[in-house]
Amino acid sequence: MTFRMTTEPPIARLINVMAALRHPETGCPWDRAQDFSSIAPYTVEEAYEVQSAIATGDPAHLRDELGDLLFQVVYHARLAEERGWFGFDDVADGITDKMIRRHPHVFGEAPGRDAAAQSQAWEAQKTEERLARAEAGVLAGIATALPALARAQKLCARAAGVGFDWPDAPSVLEKLEEEVAELRAELPGADPVRLADELGDMLFVLANLARKLGLRAEACLAGANDKFTRRFGFVERALAETGRTPAQASLAEMEKFWKQAKEQNA
Repeated sequence: MTFRMTTEPPIARLINVMAALRHPETGCPWDRAQDFSSIAPYTVEEAYEVQSAIATGDPAHLRDELGDLLFQVVYHARLAEERGWFGFDDVADGITDKMIRRHPHVFGEAPGRDAAAQSQAWEAQKTEERLARAEAGVLAGIATALPALARAQKLCARAAGVGFDWPDAPSVLEKLEEEVAELRAELPGADPVRLADELGDMLFVLANLARKLGLRAEACLAGANDKFTRRFGFVERALAETGRTPAQASLAEMEKFWKQAKEQNA
């Protein structure tokens, strides 16, 4: 069976390739052995790789990573089809219907909306859909598999939507200072459970602070990670010029080069 037919629509060709990979007799042994749980980590990984590709600004890289992510969708749809649940066309129809339903100002007769009004309407529609699925509670439907900081910010935003919120960013900072004091009080005992609990509270408040400042906590931390990587790389290169590695240098020496990296905005 060939998969190079130019007359075949690209998505149909991809779906057929996936079906061949999962064929119980002639398919790929690795692909046949997978299920939803084993594939899920790859799906998450591919979504992050799309984000990384966007950051590079390389269109070819982005195209490839979007393809990898699409393959994950086709993979899950194939697994569901084998169980008689739904197929890829059902997934595509479902998201199309949802987008039409959530944009009545484009596809219906609702009056025009600006971006802020659309965001409010979007959340209201999602609330109605959660109720229709019998998902009770303000926080229902927020994926537990989200990165912890991103999930914290979504939880805070959802609670804020019903008035459970600090009035402003300075108020959140005051709460952060309170959490820092509580963590400091736990340091002498060094109880891992208590320390983890207090540190978690601090991180949760920081996610709330990011929301109040109109920032994404996950993106802020990603930026800090990148900055640390650049500056530590500067330290490594500076030490390499002296014939040494960080493991062979003192903390004072590394701190000196770190300050140089900051001064040069490395």
